[in-house]
Amino acid sequence: VDAFPLATSPMLQHAIAAAEKASGCHLYLTATPGDQLQKQVASKQLAVTYVPLRYHGHLLPQIDLQVAWRWRTQLSKDKLPVALIRQMKAYLATRQRFLLFVPHVVDLPIIARALQLAGIQGGVTVHAADVDRAAKVQAMRDRRIPFLITTTILERGVTFPNVNVIILGGDDAVFSTAALVQIAGRVGRSADAPTGEVTCYCHTHTKRVRLARGMIARLNLQGRRLGGRK
Repeated sequence: VDAFPLATSPMLQHAIAAAEKASGCHLYLTATPGDQLQKQVASKQLAVTYVPLRYHGHLLPQIDLQVAWRWRTQLSKDKLPVALIRQMKAYLATRQRFLLFVPHVVDLPIIARALQLAGIQGGVTVHAADVDRAAKVQAMRDRRIPFLITTTILERGVTFPNVNVIILGGDDAVFSTAALVQIAGRVGRSADAPTGEVTCYCHTHTKRVRLARGMIARLNLQGRRLGGRK
């Protein structure tokens, strides 16, 4: 129910409701239930079953919050937070591939230029309207490029083996709580590399970021009860 375009299409949602027989029912499958579904569960209008562990039995990666005060002011001068640059250089030095999520398409070329000026090379930008999007995503899957600078277009529906995730500007309104959880879920999807790092650089610790961390923490608590491993 959280998948595009269903989540934003009243027409599709109406079609599903209209297709139900009088004796039928719906099963809602989601990694990031919205407020309405959570309220229905809390009021016992819906029964719920949790699957808190992935198939390989490891817990979900928690989001590590890092305050990057006035990073957009730095970006206007073709610079990025020192901690971010240091982290990316460390990843490249150890050949750890990663995804760098940024808030908006217009940020992509500016951030790419700032990274080049900082001596970080090899990555490419990708977004929904990019005509070469499929080729770039495949190149990342094939390990031919070390990292992608991307918008939320890659928040779900794609799997890259053994990647870490960095979110720049995670307190921007474009990153909903659901989006942040989905983005964190890009890490540790493979049984060969079931763990990894998710780092979120923010001006402030907004409610959406705190809620995303809380959702992951609750799922991991359930996962530990089932014997989940870090």
